[in-house]
Amino acid sequence: MVKLDPEYLDLLRDWRCDIHQNPEFGFEEQRTSRLVAERLRAFGVAVTESIGGTGVVGALKRGEGKRAIMLRADMDALRIQEAPTVPLAYCSVNPGLMHACGHDGHTTMLLGAAGILAQEGGFDGTIYFVFQPAEEWGQGMLAMLHDGLLERFPADEAYGLHNSPGLPIGQFETCPGPFKSAEDGFQIKVKGKGGHSARPHLGNDALVAAAAIICSLQTIVSRVINPAETAVVSCTDLEMHGTKNVIPGEVLVSGDCRSFRPEVSASIEQEMKRIARHVARAHGCTAEVTYTRDFIATINDLKLTSEAVRAVSSTFGPEAVNGAAIPGAGSEDFGQLLQRIPGCFMNIGNGNTASLHHAAYDFNDEAIPYGVGYFVALSRARLPLL
Repeated sequence: MVKLDPEYLDLLRDWRCDIHQNPEFGFEEQRTSRLVAERLRAFGVAVTESIGGTGVVGALKRGEGKRAIMLRADMDALRIQEAPTVPLAYCSVNPGLMHACGHDGHTTMLLGAAGILAQEGGFDGTIYFVFQPAEEWGQGMLAMLHDGLLERFPADEAYGLHNSPGLPIGQFETCPGPFKSAEDGFQIKVKGKGGHSARPHLGNDALVAAAAIICSLQTIVSRVINPAETAVVSCTDLEMHGTKNVIPGEVLVSGDCRSFRPEVSASIEQEMKRIARHVARAHGCTAEVTYTRDFIATINDLKLTSEAVRAVSSTFGPEAVNGAAIPGAGSEDFGQLLQRIPGCFMNIGNGNTASLHHAAYDFNDEAIPYGVGYFVALSRARLPLL
């Protein structure tokens, strides 16, 4: 068990609350990046800033070991107005922005681990502490990679974690293979002929056509995708410009799709375009589909997932970790890193809190020592002293 000094834990809680109070959107994390860099330097960690925009990497070497591992945390917040249920002592001071996904906690836990490893060592090799911008919209890791992350900081393995509301404090979960799904975005622009609501026969109602498309899209998962595969198609927004007595001539349907394999994603896109085109035509309208791939699946390495599970088990006990968790349909851009080097992504319990991306969500500080302990134990296990 990695035990934190009570004063150090209080300090980490203060840092977490400070980050929570000052949320910044993706690629705008100027203050957060400065804070991270200052604290890493205070620990004696070599720091490189402005990687992929606002990303920060700390490098810590001990001994003569040639191997290197990468530990990653995300820093960005969401464009959500925080609910008044969050304590006034540290609620967001930036209107319309809040840490509704716990990245303030992720950043704090990795900083906490960096402090302990810098002071105590206990490993042989190099640890790269990666603090990433813009995870929420799937661009931050790609930006860091395009800016030479792996060329400038060559690592053999990569590890990350994400808090999970509903999973008890002190519990971890992961699985080998696909763990977090890919996320595809789509927009369907339906065009018809608008007019007066009293004379619908003189137009082609784009709203009715859009509604029929939305209902028909549900058959993609139920009738096109193999039932053995995991797939989700969700229409989440319907936009039009008009008023209650106007039949719209143009409607925009937006949403996203989740899957774990590129072949499934391709099938969803193909079927969506076919359905939209033909259903719209049946209503005397046209439909144009824009389909994007925003997140790839996060796929854990078989061997390194076993090693990560072993690190949790040896640190907190075998009952603290489920190494055969059910993959989740949430997305995570850590998958871009795992596409290039092997590693493992882990969930850590956040207790009985509001769900992620909810206005009343707040990271549970009781999880901090477990996240810090995991990163420290994992680093020492993967870079053992000779």
